[in-house]
Formats: sequence, structure tokens, C-alpha cells
Amino acid sequence: MNADLKICLIALIVLAASSVAWGAASGSQNDDGFSLSIFGNANMDDVIDEQDINYLNEVIGGTKPATNLSDANYDGKIDDKDVEQIEKIINGEEEEISVIDESGKTVTIDEPVKRIVICHAMFAEVLRSLGAEDRIVGIPTYMENYTAFYPDLSKLPTVGGASTPDSEAIVSLKPDLVIVWGTWAENLEKDLSDAVPVLRLTYRPFSTTDQDIMMLGYAVGKSSEAKELIDFYQKPLSTITERVSTLSEDEKPRVYIEYSDYRTNTEGSGAHEMLVMAGGRNIASGITSDASGTPFVEAEWVIKENPEVIMRRALKADASCGYDEDDPAQIKALREKILSRPELANITAVKDGKVYCFSTDISTGLSYWIGILYMAKILHPDIFSDLDPVAIHQEYLTRFQKLDFDLDQHGVFFYPAEAM
Repeated sequence: MNADLKICLIALIVLAASSVAWGAASGSQNDDGFSLSIFGNANMDDVIDEQDINYLNEVIGGTKPATNLSDANYDGKIDDKDVEQIEKIINGEEEEISVIDESGKTVTIDEPVKRIVICHAMFAEVLRSLGAEDRIVGIPTYMENYTAFYPDLSKLPTVGGASTPDSEAIVSLKPDLVIVWGTWAENLEKDLSDAVPVLRLTYRPFSTTDQDIMMLGYAVGKSSEAKELIDFYQKPLSTITERVSTLSEDEKPRVYIEYSDYRTNTEGSGAHEMLVMAGGRNIASGITSDASGTPFVEAEWVIKENPEVIMRRALKADASCGYDEDDPAQIKALREKILSRPELANITAVKDGKVYCFSTDISTGLSYWIGILYMAKILHPDIFSDLDPVAIHQEYLTRFQKLDFDLDQHGVFFYPAEAM
């Protein structure tokens, strides 16, 4: 290999942390829409396999260009040692693995990962889905209250708030890995003094969920389990996407999503994306908002827009619901409160009784996809007559969450439930 080529390869590697989107730009992204940001994914698809070895051998031979993930062992050189690293990753025998997380930072994780501190409950849901919940040794403090969904994990030592974790508490648990949501606790790496790697993930609906699950799967030696989980929830979502694509815009109900009293969800929010995928039209789509995507609106605006359906996201502060509640009384009262607003008496949704409330437990974190199933069934009962959201939800809880939780007996997730 000549000197100029070596310089070019090293330059590509150095730029890796700021070039996560390079694969998409170069056309090497896979058909699933994401590129697995793990060093060793030389051909930049969604998995590390023999094709990466073949691609890397061609890079070394000078017949293929290096990608920003070709340096599998992350040592600044592309050579036969990188082929060896890929072979180890495939066989689950690597001593360390380097990834580019959601912040664009390269994180090197020593393997095997045996002790994990999580700073957001959604990571517990993912790890339990992968069969790695026994690695969790510390949780965010608020997770203590999630006793129904996390009967065992909720008893673990706590490490402070999700956005304000206690670095001393984390270090005392001697973790091999700390997982943080997005940009929260931005100084945590500094506070930990590099004592432990910090991995930042977000599981944003429709953009990073699959990639983040696969990345965590590789980090904990559960890549096949990660693929199994993705295949499970993508199957019903693909059915919904296919059928909704055949509908005209006029066949998609106009929906007012309410986050709290006269506060809605617009573009940029997870609830908006869920509704669109389920086959609804958000009447607030054109409203400008801050980064939260939840602007306040006037009652007069709702009346003028005259939605056909109202969907209220039932925050736990507004109505006890979700996994921790078996009695629908509070979520029923929340719905009746909306129905009884005198100013809304003449809009179509209220006159037709198409006002629904849904729990945050099926519309946040990893479980957003469950909420899409319920929404699709509500909005299009005819084309989804064969879709059973409750049955799929139950299989997820039993098969992936390993919970002895009977949805016929416990939980309040969507009201009125008769629509299911």
C-alpha cells in the first residue's frame, strides 16, 4: 500500500465520529434504512458478517474504497488485524468493540459486559428483551415506582435522575458500561473520569430504534436476540404501513392529538409520527413549535378544524393507567371530561363519540410501536379487522419481557377498550 493511500485511509478513520451519515451519502446504506455504526461493519449495512470480511479484504487489496467503519479494531490502520477482529465479533469472541453512539462520539467497550448501569427505563426494556437484564446493576431513581412492569429490576440500587445521575453512585456499582439517553447528563463522561464507558442512545421512533437495538445487542453479545426483537415488531408495523399506503388522504381520519388540555402534538413529536404511521391526519401538522413538538392551541382553533377523532395521551399525572392500574375509572373520567367540554359539543369527534385516551406506557420508549397497533385498529377497523393489538402486546410481554402479566386481567392502555 503506498503512502498516499495510507494517509487517505487514516483520514477516513479520524473523521468517523462526525461522519455517521457517510454511508447514506455514499449509497452503501442497507435497504432497512440504517447503517450499523460499529467498527467492523466495513460494508456499512445493518449487520456484521462474512460480507464485511470479503469487503475488507478487497479494501486491503486496493479494489474497494475504505469506509469509515473499516478499521475494525480502531487502531488507525486497516490491515489483516481488522479481519481478525471482524471474525471475533462474528463469533462473539472480541475483547473489545468500538461504536459510534448517538452523540457521534466513538465509544470503546471492553468485553464481556457483565455490569451495566442504565440512566433511563427504556434501556431496561431493551436489555430484558435481549435476555440481558441480569447484567443491570443500577437504575434511575424514578424506576423504583415501576413495580408492575419491572417487579425485580425496580428493586435495584438507584443512581439518581435520568438527566442528573449521581456519578459517585454509578462508580460505586463498578459497572462495565453506563447507558444514557441522548444528550442528557452531558458532563457525565467527565464526572466519571473515563472510569467506565458511557454509551448514548435514544431509540427515536422510525429513525434510530432498530440501529440502537442492534448496537446494544452487539455490545452485550446478543446480536441474534436483537434481530429477533426487531423482526417481531417490524412484522405488524410493515403490515400497517403497506395497508395505509393504499389509502387516499381523504380516507385518513383527521385527528386532534391532545397532550394535555389544549396542548397538542405536532411534527417533531413521537405521537405525531405514531398517528401518521397508523393512518391518521394530524390537524396540527402545520403548526410551528419548539423542539418538544407540543404547542398550546386555542379551543376556537380545534372547533374550526373540526376533527373526526380526538386522541388524548393520558399522562400518569392526569389519570392512573398503564401497567400499574387495573381499574379504568380514572382514564374513563379523563375521556368524559373531554366529552363534556361545552365548547367542543358540536365538533364531529364529540358528536360521534370518537374520543379515545391512551397510556404513555404504550407510546414512549421502545413500546411506541405497540401504541401504533392500537391507533391503527381505532382509525381503520375495516382494513385492520384481522389485527389484534392485545394479542401482539401479550406475546411481547410474555416472550420478550418475560412477564407473568395477563392483559385480560391487568393494565389499562386504551379507552374505550371495546374498540379493540
